[in-house]
Amino acid sequence: MRPSELAAAAGVNPQTLRYYERRGLLAEPARSLGGHRIYPSDAVTTLRVIKAAQRLGFTLTEISELIDTARHRHARGDRADLQARAREKLSDVEAKIADLTVIAETLRAGLTAGCDDLRTCAGNPDCPLPFAEIGHP
Repeated sequence: MRPSELAAAAGVNPQTLRYYERRGLLAEPARSLGGHRIYPSDAVTTLRVIKAAQRLGFTLTEISELIDTARHRHARGDRADLQARAREKLSDVEAKIADLTVIAETLRAGLTAGCDDLRTCAGNPDCPLPFAEIGHP
């Protein structure tokens, strides 16, 4: 597949292909006699896996490590530990959800209390917004 065909099939732009190649996420393609880059058909699957993993919250570095582990697991005799990484990512996501829940509840309390002036609210000890804690870890 030519780069434009691959990009269209995977739903990415052609610059993404070169970027992923530089990052080691996508193998450098073979070249035609005319020097054009030609990707194997399984590159579509690789790109879809990368995009799906990003949607699940994995960084490109984490995705690169997972792909590298999968490429070399048979040669090294070990197994990719996607389960452990997925558990860790799930834990991170659940922690973010807990943080966002507290933020949402605090903002709701601020709206209910009628907070409409940050300076006034910051000086009011009964204000539900956590101005006192901001800047004081």
